[in-house]
Amino acid sequence: MNLDLRNRQQLLVVIALVLVAFFVGERLVLRPLIASWNERSDRIAKLRHDLAQGRQTLLRERNIRDRWDGIRTNSLPGIVSTAEGSMLRAFDRWSADSRISVTSVKPQWKHPGEDYMTLECRVDAYGSLAALTRFLYEVEGDPLGVRVDSLELSTRESDGSQLTLGLQVNGLFLNPPEL
Repeated sequence: MNLDLRNRQQLLVVIALVLVAFFVGERLVLRPLIASWNERSDRIAKLRHDLAQGRQTLLRERNIRDRWDGIRTNSLPGIVSTAEGSMLRAFDRWSADSRISVTSVKPQWKHPGEDYMTLECRVDAYGSLAALTRFLYEVEGDPLGVRVDSLELSTRESDGSQLTLGLQVNGLFLNPPEL
């Protein structure tokens, strides 16, 4: 009977050691391997996505380069005073073409990045709805690199025949000089 009890104890010890080895193996080997496999699979999927996106960018290269050349060509001239004058002349041209009256233009330089600046202009004008609409069309259609940031319309007269326009426009100035 001692032999049977001893065999049983040895069998239980062996089973316990196998279970502990399985537990330790699962915790220290299997889980890290599965996590590493999943991480590697996610990384491969991301790299495939990036590769597809890169191929699409290469296919659109000519279009992107043409667009960038257009932006560079149509940005404000390379000298700060010339750029400011160019923007003010553009406002004169737009207002004359649309037959509105500009009451004020307040230019202010902004330096949001190290390789570009913007000339922010606050414009106050008045005219009929058709004239103000034409003015906005002229601003947006001009090849000069400007962007309308905000627009406010209000009425000057009770019948609404004359409207007041408050407009904020930004002009792009690339590679500014050191200040």
